[in-house]
Amino acid sequence: MTCTLKDYPYLTYYLQDILFWYRNGSAGGSKIINSHMKHVRVALKQALKQCPEVVLPEAQSKPVCFHLDRAVDNGMHGPAAGSVRMFSRIAASLSWGYGYERMPKKLSDRYAYSELMGPCGLVRFDKLILGVVLLAPDTVYPAHSHAGITESYLCLSGTLSQNDAGVYAPGSLIYNPPEHSHRITTGRTEPCLLSYAWAGSEEALANQTMTFKR
Repeated sequence: MTCTLKDYPYLTYYLQDILFWYRNGSAGGSKIINSHMKHVRVALKQALKQCPEVVLPEAQSKPVCFHLDRAVDNGMHGPAAGSVRMFSRIAASLSWGYGYERMPKKLSDRYAYSELMGPCGLVRFDKLILGVVLLAPDTVYPAHSHAGITESYLCLSGTLSQNDAGVYAPGSLIYNPPEHSHRITTGRTEPCLLSYAWAGSEEALANQTMTFKR
């Protein structure tokens, strides 16, 4: 039996909440960021209208998931509380992974991601990738970039800094253009939960590989 997005209300509500952020959140006066936000919401509205197939993988955890309940609890008290609440309803069904062929040993218990929508996501959609990233407290996520992909992070819980250029709290949007090298650090005492969006050509989205920069 083929299941579609309409069969998973909590997942639908979560995607609608992310759409809300990209529709009503501030671009900080940047035309480039505003253009990216428009691209994300147009693609996401199309996905919600088409009601794509949903494929539930076997749930898989990673060591960093020990911090997930704490991240969710913290997020329930912040500006992204609605999104975090809907995420908590689907968290048990997620498959967490690394996305890298070679993972630094120091990072393997401090990071994981799960693709919620995209070519390989729960919601099968070719024009946009949405997912979540979980980072443990006091984590350094090494410098990396994405070929042909425009990326944005929405902070749902915790605090982080990117390239030592400011501190981002829940509700903040962080923008990374293609090929932009970015290094992330998290606060010392609390985990960080991020929603990410990848925009690019269907080919780039389907064949994306991630590598750390030296």
